[in-house]
Amino acid sequence: MNRLTIIGDEKQAGVDFDPSSGNLKLSGRSIPEDSVDFFGPIIEWVKLYGEDPQPKTVVDVYLEYFNTSSAKLILDIFKEVEHIHSSGKSKVVIRWKHDKGDLDIMEAGKDYSIIVAVPFEVVEVAEEDNDARF
Repeated sequence: MNRLTIIGDEKQAGVDFDPSSGNLKLSGRSIPEDSVDFFGPIIEWVKLYGEDPQPKTVVDVYLEYFNTSSAKLILDIFKEVEHIHSSGKSKVVIRWKHDKGDLDIMEAGKDYSIIVAVPFEVVEVAEEDNDARF
């Protein structure tokens, strides 16, 4: 299985899903022209990864902004990750990162944590903590 890498820009999130390490990273802004077109291959990649995942899978999400259509498709990614977790094939954790004081993104993470049956951490990141950014 190949690594999935998408360079982010002002409208689409950056993606770095590494099947060899089990680290799945999504970051930046997500306001693509066609959210289904953007997220469809990502969701398919996660489905394929779920057939033979690493023993531990870490999903890091660090979005500064996302629109409503992206929110639904991010949930679809989380639901696929939930299937991986519930299958027992991989210990999964989702780490939802937000900048200090960004209450909207923090609340979105808390909302997802209620919906998805996967260990879920909402993590505040200080602006000067460059190691937390990816």
